[in-house]
Amino acid sequence: MLIKAVSEYNDDGCIVYAENFPGAFVRGRNYENAVAKFKKEIESWLLWVNGEAETDFSIEIELVQEKKSDLRVCDADSDIIFDSEKEPLTKEEYTKLKILALRSAMDFERLYDSVPDKNMRIVPERDTFYGKVPATAKEMYDHTMKVNAYYFGEIGVDAENGPDILSCRSAGFAALEKQEGFLENKVFDGSYGEEWSLRKLLRRFIWHDRIHARAMYRRAYEAFWDDEIDNVFCFRK
Repeated sequence: MLIKAVSEYNDDGCIVYAENFPGAFVRGRNYENAVAKFKKEIESWLLWVNGEAETDFSIEIELVQEKKSDLRVCDADSDIIFDSEKEPLTKEEYTKLKILALRSAMDFERLYDSVPDKNMRIVPERDTFYGKVPATAKEMYDHTMKVNAYYFGEIGVDAENGPDILSCRSAGFAALEKQEGFLENKVFDGSYGEEWSLRKLLRRFIWHDRIHARAMYRRAYEAFWDDEIDNVFCFRK
């Protein structure tokens, strides 16, 4: 199985994205340390997307792009745009990626709903480049939902946050689809010198959900030791 890898790195760490598995990623001290985790990540991603476990495969990794970043990639700060995310979209590609982004939002909601005490601190207090790490399930949910207006705004779409993650994301896509020529996938000069496109937005939603869903699931499972916490994203315990 071929993984087209995109690496974003600096001396503090490395994030490697699977370009052809939208939202899938691994992190590590360096590129070699990160990509050693790819088989488990792709197993998890395939089980989430297809509903069937696929473990009997080997992987081949092709590094297609890399960027040395000034950001705190060790804290999952990212501003990379893939070269492939500058290409126009077909209607079929857009529909498939939108469905996956909406499913990710719906599944994030399911995971959150299954946490018994949403206001209990399940993550140690820690400061990062963007402030304090969300420490309760409620804080994780709110943080994940509240990128909606920001992400859509970076590609020129007016959108809101709330009342829940699925409805505001759905409304954002509805507003986007009213814009003529949105499938041309224009590249925008966004905030802080970061480039954005529709393809990037679609991938970023799934990736961002996956980061915080993984933290919520693992920390909630450790805190409550409750098999009723919905492992909808198929993360390993």
